[in-house]
Amino acid sequence: MKLFTIICLFVLYVTSTGVSANSEKLKIKKIAENVYQHISYKKIEPWGLVGASGLIVVDDKDAYLIDTPWTQEATQELILWVQSKKLKVKSTIITHFHEDASGGIPFLNKLKINTYATRLTNNLLTRQQKENTSHEIVSPEFELVNDTIEVFYPGAGHTDDNIVVWLPKSNILFGGCFVKSIKSRNLGNVEDASIKEWPISLQKVIDKYPNIQTVVPGHGKIGDIDLLKHTQHLASGE
Repeated sequence: MKLFTIICLFVLYVTSTGVSANSEKLKIKKIAENVYQHISYKKIEPWGLVGASGLIVVDDKDAYLIDTPWTQEATQELILWVQSKKLKVKSTIITHFHEDASGGIPFLNKLKINTYATRLTNNLLTRQQKENTSHEIVSPEFELVNDTIEVFYPGAGHTDDNIVVWLPKSNILFGGCFVKSIKSRNLGNVEDASIKEWPISLQKVIDKYPNIQTVVPGHGKIGDIDLLKHTQHLASGE
């Protein structure tokens, strides 16, 4: 109840004064009609300050999050920004168990916002003694919002559980950490990776979504289908 009261009071404040989409913890920018990219930041050694991307997808007066920011604090800031736009956060999809995609789950669960992840992701979160999502995706393909938000599990890559999210109205693929930016010269964190399977899984995504126009990686700049092919080359050692 205390948390709810704090959120309500802060929402009243930011609705009247406006919420900045740019802070030290979080940046938000529009990338297509009804689609926004959120980028949160955390200092990770030895890389320094690392930005991690997710999406906000708007459908009428509802908003859907693809991945949370790194932390619960940045997730709170994101929720407040969405609410300041007079939108209701309906649910969130977590694309893999790493903190840069799942760090805000406890905060969202406290607010009773539906959180979704695959059973494999929740199992991996449990192994790390992390909180699970409130709902599980139990099939390789899942449609969260009809003709608007689709989920696909292509197989292992960056992690065993990584999924991608397809937005058919804008031909945007959220690849998350499964996809590297075009400037990446290596695969980055491969502690939980299945490098042998990664190129195969990427090809499944390329075959399934031939109309991809925009690809959003977990880290780095947005690109197009070349990001998938670039990641394939990195994983294949080419």
